[in-house]
Amino acid sequence: MTPPPLLMQLTRDAFVATVLMLLGVGLLMVLSASITSRPSTSDQVYLSRHLVFLTVAIVVGVTAALSPPGFWRRIAPWAFLATLVLLAAVLIPGVGTEVNGARRWLRYGPASLQPSEIAKVSLPLFLCWVIDRRRGKNGQIEVAAPPLIPIALTVFLVLQEPDLGTSLFLCLTSMICLFIAEWPLWQFVLAGGFAVPFAAGVVALKPYQMERINGFFAAWREFEEAPYQIQQSLTTLGVGGGTGVGLGRGAQKLSFLPEANTDFVFAVIGEELGVLGTLGLISLWVAFFLLGLRLITRLPRHTFAFAAATTLLTQLVLQAAINACVVTALLPPKGIPHPLVSYGGSSLVMSVLAIGIILSLARDTSEFALPPRNKVDETLESRTT
Repeated sequence: MTPPPLLMQLTRDAFVATVLMLLGVGLLMVLSASITSRPSTSDQVYLSRHLVFLTVAIVVGVTAALSPPGFWRRIAPWAFLATLVLLAAVLIPGVGTEVNGARRWLRYGPASLQPSEIAKVSLPLFLCWVIDRRRGKNGQIEVAAPPLIPIALTVFLVLQEPDLGTSLFLCLTSMICLFIAEWPLWQFVLAGGFAVPFAAGVVALKPYQMERINGFFAAWREFEEAPYQIQQSLTTLGVGGGTGVGLGRGAQKLSFLPEANTDFVFAVIGEELGVLGTLGLISLWVAFFLLGLRLITRLPRHTFAFAAATTLLTQLVLQAAINACVVTALLPPKGIPHPLVSYGGSSLVMSVLAIGIILSLARDTSEFALPPRNKVDETLESRTT
């Protein structure tokens, strides 16, 4: 049964309000977590840059939300192709920027771009596009599509940076996307048979990755043997207690907690706002997910729009959950930022873009209609087949 238009408008408004609250928390915590042990004007640089990122993100998100729903289906293959080009370009010496042994950024002057963050949006859209083109009139997939090829290409390029955390995250969200799109179950089993040994081999070939996993288990056996990041993260959370030490008064971020304003900003929230602060943030994400699902459920199930919007919504919440689990030592350390909250331009812009796409795809079904296949679509289909 289709919900009344007024109820859906209230749901949309509540969804947008939740997003704005998450962005507000991010702005506040980036300012607080960027304070150093020797305060100077450089501390304000993070806030200034974050405000620029936030402005760009809001413009991008609003533009995406106002775009026609069918636009995302038409642009999906071209966006994915552009992402592959960027992922390849970042690996070229002199083109990509290397930081701490990882080559993940394209920089031009003060501006920088992390292509792997773009892949978190373009890859699910492309997978939904591929699956959608194989559906019959009854909504069932008539000819099984080969989605493992784009997944393998993307993950291979990200692994070369190297970025194991993002690679595994892309694999996980891709499987979620295919499950939502009702990809044939037997192909899931076949894919898992290849993917699990491959993932185990990749980890085993990197000594520092094995050290992270061993350190993760050590944290539960003997705290002193845990990696420095986990020790400081758990200590930071423990200092906060129930109500926290007060906003801006945290001491662990003063050169003790690594990546305080990016990957471990959740720990800073725990120290300064306590358990109440972390539970409040989790509550916002739960509200974000439930309201988003409410918007999406009115869409026809066997459509590009339903699969893409549900995947992007689930992906954002899953990323926030993984980040919180890493901070609380429930998962091994990996470079996964907290969406909408962590400092970082590429992550913030792409997260808000994903939200804008969700709002675009979740429009009233009376206004939603996929465009007919044009000559470009036919050309692409002939090439892929």
